[in-house]
Amino acid sequence: MVSQIPAMTPRLFQKEEWENNMIKKLLGAAAMAAVAFAVVPAHAAGGCSSANLTKTETMVENMADGDGKLTAQKEIAAAQEAMLAGKMGACGMHLSKAMHAK
Repeated sequence: MVSQIPAMTPRLFQKEEWENNMIKKLLGAAAMAAVAFAVVPAHAAGGCSSANLTKTETMVENMADGDGKLTAQKEIAAAQEAMLAGKMGACGMHLSKAMHAK
């Protein structure tokens, strides 16, 4: 009976080590998600300003006529509405879509 205890001990330590590694990985992933959640809205809100809106409008005015220009104009209108409503994240998203319209 005594001979079985040493044989089981390494397995016990391996299991505990595996559990500790999993906990560390989960905590790391949760920390990264929390940082991403905190940074993304701040970045989106920073993209919505009257200067960026004006710059995007100028860029769209210089685009060739077509579906891309129409889509960009609609996104600018949506960005203006969002800005007036105080929804800076939505405003930044619409400005980004307007800048990337083709």
